[in-house]
Amino acid sequence: MDAVSDLLTTQVIPWGVAVVAVVFLVAVLIRSRKPSGAIDDAVLEAVYLMSKAPLELREGLDQAVADKVTTRLLQLLKCIAVGITDGEGTLLSWDGEANDHYVDLVDTIGTAIRKHRREVVSHDKMPCNHRGTCRMRTAVIVPLIVEGETDAVLIVVGRTRGKRIVHMADAVARFVGTQLEAARLEETKHQLHQAEIKALRAQISPHFVYNALNTISSLIRTDPEEARELLQDFADFTRYCFRTEGTFTTLSDELRNIDRYLTIESARYGGRLNVRLKIAPEVQSVVVPFLLIQPLVENAVKHGIATKPGGGTVTVTAQDYGTEAEISVEDDGVGMDPELLDGMRDSRSSAHIGLTGINRRMNQVFGNKYSLMVETAPGAGMKVTMRVPKFVRGVRPDMLKFAADVPEQPARRNGSSARSALPSSTPKAG
Repeated sequence: MDAVSDLLTTQVIPWGVAVVAVVFLVAVLIRSRKPSGAIDDAVLEAVYLMSKAPLELREGLDQAVADKVTTRLLQLLKCIAVGITDGEGTLLSWDGEANDHYVDLVDTIGTAIRKHRREVVSHDKMPCNHRGTCRMRTAVIVPLIVEGETDAVLIVVGRTRGKRIVHMADAVARFVGTQLEAARLEETKHQLHQAEIKALRAQISPHFVYNALNTISSLIRTDPEEARELLQDFADFTRYCFRTEGTFTTLSDELRNIDRYLTIESARYGGRLNVRLKIAPEVQSVVVPFLLIQPLVENAVKHGIATKPGGGTVTVTAQDYGTEAEISVEDDGVGMDPELLDGMRDSRSSAHIGLTGINRRMNQVFGNKYSLMVETAPGAGMKVTMRVPKFVRGVRPDMLKFAADVPEQPARRNGSSARSALPSSTPKAG
């Protein structure tokens, strides 16, 4: 018996205690892991649900977007209901229960909009026909303020009266409000681009229109076929410049329109204006802002060649530059004093189509490192160079609605102009 007792004391009991300790430790670890895992899952679910909201709110808030947002917020908050109104308090979407209480919240929503502050309403202070079964306890109403104005109102209906539902509503409102601000900035940016494009259209010289039509009319009797082709070029040029949709286009389309412009000007100036277009096929699909290069070409003709006795040559080059396309507009005209270049950059008069706007558009779309490079000197002409990245996220060419309506034009007769048709897949040299 003593041997058995010694065995229990020296081996069995210690091992038993060790096993119990290990089991206890494992149990503690498992119990401690469960809440952490649940928190991790909740965080991941919240991140996933809210990651969808920026895409939905990017185009602004309407009924369809509000329906998606309220559904996601209801899943995220696990509350009774979520509602969204517009800036005037009109309900856009309500997801969940207690929708009959929206009418009871209208006055409080108006107060939140008017005073630009959060309002909290207790269910006890509201009329309810289902007081025994209604699960609503609190409604938190938060105005979503963008640029000093209420853009929308978020309504969170909770099942508790504590501060937790208020804090949750405030946090979600801040997130949604930030996305609405981003959408407003995106819309402002788009409007700015459209305004700049309208300004560029307005700067297309009325003298060019008059002189183009005058040149065409002078050819009607002597060369009606050439007059017809020039008239088609003029129609296509103006149709492209004054299109109502689109912020971006392909380099190929932009250069094709420049080709039309130079053809018309070549017919006007005769032998005084020579044109060279050197376009690498691999850069023709690069996307650029609409009417980005046209003002540079117009400057080269109007201020470089037109005022030079004997005329000169305008050269437009687009070539591959690794991850970028390098585009240059060069003339061998009168040039200018480099010290006067800053004045030309800031010019907004009709005498020069200022380079500031082109620089600004380049910076807005491609980043601050993309700016114009200008080389000039009196009597040495001018060369303006830009580099454009081949790919920028979110920058895509706009499909023109009129493209399918324009019939394909026959090839121009040899010797009738200083240019030939710009090909879509082969380089062109003047």
